[in-house]
Amino acid sequence: MIDRRRLLAASLLAAAGGVRAAPDGIEAARIERLIHFVETRKDMVFVRNGKDHSSGEAALFLRAKYAKMGGHVTTAAQFIDQIASRSSTTGEIYKVRFADGRLVPAGKVLREELARIDRGR
Repeated sequence: MIDRRRLLAASLLAAAGGVRAAPDGIEAARIERLIHFVETRKDMVFVRNGKDHSSGEAALFLRAKYAKMGGHVTTAAQFIDQIASRSSTTGEIYKVRFADGRLVPAGKVLREELARIDRGR
């Protein structure tokens, strides 16, 4: 009997490996709010792999990358860490250039925005 349970459990785990994870409604909304934040920040330049991108371009890129590579992402924090912080091709960190010239890692900016969202402001 124990061997059948182990076999069943192993089969279920193997089958689940092909299932795409998805964020719940709350996390999906938090991810969308982060992308919307990027999209609406006309005062920031988004630097990806050494090239400058507008806020609209950055948002389009994040949505496309999330759709293509976000199958394992189930939280907004994972979205920041695994999708929106660095290039999956080069490993280079994405950055944000502010109007005053400061260059800050995009992950830091997005974590601060997520904290602001969670505070309800």
